[in-house]
Amino acid sequence: MNSKIDFIQMRNIKVRQIEDILQEYLPRQRGYQKVIMEAMAYSLLAGGKRLRPMMMKETFHLFQGRSKAIRPFMAAIEMIHTYSLVHDDLPAMDDDDYRRGRKTTHIVYGEDMGILAGDALLNYAFETAFKAFVTEPEDSLLIGRALGVLGEKAGIYGMIGGQVIDVKNSGHVVEREVLDTIYELKTSALIEAAMMIGAILGGASEEEVKIVEQIARNVGIAFQIQDDILDVTSTSEVLGKPVHSDEKNEKTTYVTLFGVEKAAQVVEERSKKASMLLQGLPGENAFLEELLVQLVHRDR
Repeated sequence: MNSKIDFIQMRNIKVRQIEDILQEYLPRQRGYQKVIMEAMAYSLLAGGKRLRPMMMKETFHLFQGRSKAIRPFMAAIEMIHTYSLVHDDLPAMDDDDYRRGRKTTHIVYGEDMGILAGDALLNYAFETAFKAFVTEPEDSLLIGRALGVLGEKAGIYGMIGGQVIDVKNSGHVVEREVLDTIYELKTSALIEAAMMIGAILGGASEEEVKIVEQIARNVGIAFQIQDDILDVTSTSEVLGKPVHSDEKNEKTTYVTLFGVEKAAQVVEERSKKASMLLQGLPGENAFLEELLVQLVHRDR
């Protein structure tokens, strides 16, 4: 990228394009159950960086992908990410009142609709992803592989599995090995899904998809550790969500185990490893390279 300003301008354009895709695939608000569609839209359109669909699309471009099947998958990955946030905010989990600078879904619609909105987003994500078969029927084998990745990385061997370990160990000091497992599953898995699906639909080889998975895992862990750091060094106004929530929920983090300075070193190490792996792939995407750097070293 020529400059940070150019990167920010391009990122903002890409965010707007993703917002259009989300609007395209959201269900129409109608029927006796339309309140759930309203809650889904409230949650999904609450803003945010749209990092996962953006990473999916940029990885897709890295491999010169052309298939329109990428669009429903971009919407689906953001729906899954949003459902996880909606459920994270519930009283039984982190019990947060604000997300992305505004009231959380369960505060606005009630705890019952908060649960159902998360359920609906998860289910509708797969309804949306399946539309890729209609969009690009000739790519059915690639779409099938992509669906397999999406299901695994979002489920008990991925994000939900990580959440289970996290919740089970809340209030207890855990060793680094357990913490790394939580981060690999709870945070990295969905980033891995985003980039792997982009690679698969872009025509990457199996070996290249494995490398992309390693890149995403390093980025995901660095991302989560940076989140740990920001929870103790930033403010609610900057982050758009409560700070010191890890302390409130008695969670072990890299900061509680090693301190801010050591945690920042691990972020740098993971970031460099991801960058080296990315540079070893045959394609080039300067925006993706900068996106991964900005993602890891963000201040919000």
